[in-house]
Amino acid sequence: MNISHRKVKKRILFKDKSGNILPESKIGIKQVKHEFLFGCGGFVFIPYILNGGDENKQLTDSWLKIFNYATLPFYWGNFEPEEGKPNTETLMRTANYLKDNGVRVKGHPLCWHTVCADWLMKYDNETILKKQLGRIEREVTGFKGVIDMWDVINEVVIMPIFDKYDNAVTRICKEKGRVGLIREVFAKAYESNPDAVLLLNDFNTSINYEILIDGCLNAGVPISAIGIQSHQHQGYWGKEKLEEVLDRFSGFGLPIHFTENTLISGEIMPSYIEDLNDWVVDSWPTTPEGEERQAREVEEMYRILFSHPLVEAITSWDYRDGSWLKAPSGFVREDNTLKPSYEMLQKLIKQEWWTDTTVTTDENGWVEVEAFKGDYQIIYGDRSTEIKLNDDSDEAVTVG
Repeated sequence: MNISHRKVKKRILFKDKSGNILPESKIGIKQVKHEFLFGCGGFVFIPYILNGGDENKQLTDSWLKIFNYATLPFYWGNFEPEEGKPNTETLMRTANYLKDNGVRVKGHPLCWHTVCADWLMKYDNETILKKQLGRIEREVTGFKGVIDMWDVINEVVIMPIFDKYDNAVTRICKEKGRVGLIREVFAKAYESNPDAVLLLNDFNTSINYEILIDGCLNAGVPISAIGIQSHQHQGYWGKEKLEEVLDRFSGFGLPIHFTENTLISGEIMPSYIEDLNDWVVDSWPTTPEGEERQAREVEEMYRILFSHPLVEAITSWDYRDGSWLKAPSGFVREDNTLKPSYEMLQKLIKQEWWTDTTVTTDENGWVEVEAFKGDYQIIYGDRSTEIKLNDDSDEAVTVG
């Protein structure tokens, strides 16, 4: 698979403190962070921020050894169970901790019909929409600079026909229409932070999602990236489906984020289950055979996605087994021990797709470096500096 687009070639000139060139000098080129967003649900950081503890620290430390991108939960019903009392402090502390550890953070989601705030139901549709837009402005403005990426609205293909239970967001989506509601919430998010990355996110990868995206773009909705969920509790999609989905959604020319990915290391959920949430079990154990299968499937999926030029981010949803639907879908077991999928992904991200090398300048102080795009520590003599190597232009870089 071709991954040349994930690398950059740069000519770098090295000088000493006095501005003199450094001929025939050894230079350390050490990657610090990927430009590509290797992500995972950041939910495990919340208990650590709230309670501390060695077990929570062990979990978050192992998370940080692989990932540079986290999704934090902003489900309205949980974030603000009582009107006017949002749980801003906890999410802000968690987001700042992640940011301080070099992790980019995304909020998920600003608008969704599931886990909606029950207290909205007492209002008429006009008031519901007003409060929804106010909630978007509050979060996007309040977290600006800490969280500058958002799943603005979630699972809109099904939103106006969702009939499992009555909720305020489905009500306004029925009235405004899919594109009408999307246009309203994106406009408010963009107004609140014009520099934010704003995603439309859905699990539905059928032509219905393509039609919705097309309608949004024709209506001028400022979609920064297309979010594609891939919860594979009923079995791995496989290479053919992955490439088919990528091919179809690449037609829009927008960046693609695989926002919610799960692969199972135990018994596969039966295919007759239509809504994954309907699969209710007392336990769902991981198995040695399932763990080896999961590692193989994760590896193939990541290789396919990393090789595609429009894919900017991959987010695995569960870090630890048992997190959602009790599924064995994590990279660590319930006792926090590492699974084969963790070790495989760590090798991909921090070894195979990682640059850590030593080079020697020529007689004129120049080196030519080929490196994976990202942030680097450059070590020369008794000095070091940090630079970004992600610019595809032929422009040379001077260090010194």
